[in-house]
Amino acid sequence: MLDAKSTDGTPMFTAKDAVCPMHAPADHPKIPPSRVGILLANLGTPDGYDYWSMRRYLNEFLSDRRVIDYSPLIWQPLLQLIILTKRPFSSGANYKSIWNHDANESPLATITKAQTAKITQTMKARYGDNVMVDYCMRYGNPSTKSKVRALIEAGCQKILFFPLYPQYAGATSATANDQLFRALMDEKWQPPVRTVPAYFENPVYIDALAQSVERAYAAMETKPDILVTSYHGVPKRYLMEGDPYHCQCQKTTRLLKERLGWSDDRIKTTFQSRFGPEEWLQPYTVEEVARLAEAGNKRIAVIAPAFSADCIETLEEINEEIRESFEEAGGESFTYIPCLNDDDAHITALSTVIEENLRGWLD
Repeated sequence: MLDAKSTDGTPMFTAKDAVCPMHAPADHPKIPPSRVGILLANLGTPDGYDYWSMRRYLNEFLSDRRVIDYSPLIWQPLLQLIILTKRPFSSGANYKSIWNHDANESPLATITKAQTAKITQTMKARYGDNVMVDYCMRYGNPSTKSKVRALIEAGCQKILFFPLYPQYAGATSATANDQLFRALMDEKWQPPVRTVPAYFENPVYIDALAQSVERAYAAMETKPDILVTSYHGVPKRYLMEGDPYHCQCQKTTRLLKERLGWSDDRIKTTFQSRFGPEEWLQPYTVEEVARLAEAGNKRIAVIAPAFSADCIETLEEINEEIRESFEEAGGESFTYIPCLNDDDAHITALSTVIEENLRGWLD
């Protein structure tokens, strides 16, 4: 058994950890000690912002039937011949504007690595060498398949799979789980697995959100007129077909409002990132911030509670496109409150969710 390392380069196990199973013959191959693997999963990132890196990433993302559920007979020709001919250029420019050039990776990759490192420390302090923590991406690298294989090779006989989406949606949590199950289909000896459910109403998550708002507001001389909670949108049709995402977003805002002790008129739920011709969940953030400015709300703050880490939708779309919409409509002060990222309160919240879902495996 070769030495293995996690995504951040830290050893998952080494050859000297491997032992011969009890009661096995002396010539039995040595195997690593049994552990529980904790696999964090985020949306994904292109390997670079050049045309071909963007095209590969967008092709994988936009070919997912959980994301775009139109008939492939109609959608794939449109995607391959038109969208993927033009969109990699514009998307690449957007990624270039936020790219972590020092590490040569997207901010989502940088932040997810930092989250993984901190959660690893917390889990090691709680469970010692009985756990391994790593991360994967639904689209791009490191792939879910490669990380499932690595955990199994490292001796993880049980895997806790944690999609980093506070609210459940078919286009996020479900497709991440789908990819996990596809990876398991290639394993001769499948380990028992658990998938972490949505944690949008967990008090530790709501408290972490509230703390981020309180810190941002405390740093301002003049407080915003309203806080806009901007969630990633999905087609309204998905709600009608039974997806609970819209309801969970609304509840997240309500719980945040109650934790802050605010009245209804100080906070507003909106949805961003509309794609395609059909109606999506409303109100649309880019239109609503303009309406707020025109109605006399000259100072607003925006937070993105559906994102566990800052990414293209927050750093570019919110902090550039949506900000511009507000200012062009007469808004004077626009504050983007960053995602929870690797903030200590967020790491505590995620670690608490993990511990709750490890019960019965590690107690």
